[in-house]
Amino acid sequence: MTAVKSVKIDGEDIHIFNSAIYIFESTSGYTLELDLIVSEVTERKYKKEQNLIIEIQLESGRNIDSIMYVKTLSGGLPQLNLYCDLDSIDEYEELEIVNENSSSFPDAELGITLEEIRSVEMPNENISLKLNLPIDQVEWLKTQKKANLNEIFRELISEHWNKQ
Repeated sequence: MTAVKSVKIDGEDIHIFNSAIYIFESTSGYTLELDLIVSEVTERKYKKEQNLIIEIQLESGRNIDSIMYVKTLSGGLPQLNLYCDLDSIDEYEELEIVNENSSSFPDAELGITLEEIRSVEMPNENISLKLNLPIDQVEWLKTQKKANLNEIFRELISEHWNKQ
């Protein structure tokens, strides 16, 4: 399998944890497929786009530039699945050709865990809480800035985790 060295999306370098690049053969023709395991932050940023300008550098030194479409797959690790149609596969001799009947289908998820991904880039997520507190605590909370409250809750949760 040909290895991907780096990927740029719309001119921006992205951190890839694992990847698979190959040609998919179907009755309707050939597509260049690029499966990337990325952080949840990167996945959220690009998964709703219809198409992206992709610059791929292979370990062999070859560069592939293309406009690729995004398809989303549910479950598993955060990933971007990109593809583009190919008129001819002659210039892609080094890439594996697979079809739906292939016994060895590239799996970019092998050997990587969500914990490893999150150790590089942990996403933040908004949460709303409904609490029943004494009025003096409610009044105090209302006077705090959002950044301060975020830090307070991060510390409280960490302390609670460490006690368990």
